[in-house]
Amino acid sequence: MFRIIKKSLKIGVVTGQYRRAERSALPVSPEVKDKTKLFKRSLAIREVDTGSCNACEMEMNALLNPVYDAERFGIHIAASPRHADALVVTGPVTVNMERALKDVHKQTPDPKIVIALGDCAITCGMFKNSYAVTGPVERHIPVDIRISGCPPRPAEILEVLSELRKPTV
Repeated sequence: MFRIIKKSLKIGVVTGQYRRAERSALPVSPEVKDKTKLFKRSLAIREVDTGSCNACEMEMNALLNPVYDAERFGIHIAASPRHADALVVTGPVTVNMERALKDVHKQTPDPKIVIALGDCAITCGMFKNSYAVTGPVERHIPVDIRISGCPPRPAEILEVLSELRKPTV
């Protein structure tokens, strides 16, 4: 056992470094910040998967683990779109999920924020030109915030959500 520990300490970290995701060209706009004034310091999120590879969902779930603990910042996952302040949409919109996405968007009370999470939700990513994909999220519902990356890291998602919750001066 000590031989293994000694070898591990001698070699060090062997995993690769993540490359940083490109920042979206536009930060959170003042119009979107105005929408969030009613939410004060809490934000209830409804996550909608419209046909992704589940990498973005895993990163969203990592926000709630003890490392990132998004709930300490007032960010909660809502079980129903009727209780949500924001919709986080992942993946390109597929033929089978197009109607469901529009229904969820209709059921979410106004004012609502729509966040396109990941490259697939923004540009269809590697699923572009697939027979099952009808397009990016913005083609079906209006998008307020885009978080790029494949998948975006939990710290990057949390940074955007924290910026969204900051009080406007």
